[in-house]
Amino acid sequence: MRRAIAAGIASGEIAVGEKLPSVRALAAQLGLAANTAAKVYKELEEAGLVQTRGRNGTVVTGRGASVPAKVLGAVERLAQLAHEAGMEDDAVLGLVRAALAGR
Repeated sequence: MRRAIAAGIASGEIAVGEKLPSVRALAAQLGLAANTAAKVYKELEEAGLVQTRGRNGTVVTGRGASVPAKVLGAVERLAQLAHEAGMEDDAVLGLVRAALAGR
């Protein structure tokens, strides 16, 4: 679900400023627990793709639309591989920082 929303933002299918469904509505639409939907929105917000505005809902930020879909896909694959390998977030971020510094 997170990947689909992120891809929609990167492709422009989900526009900057567009309000996303509420956590409860999203959970109901997809047959998920509300906590799962809330976690997805939190991860998207941490990535800078959306902004939660309390009672005003969650909206797509301009930053999210500027991320090329190819890069977003690579980041998603990296996150999945790191998770499968049991790596901590800080270790993965350290590897990415080192790779960027070595360009």
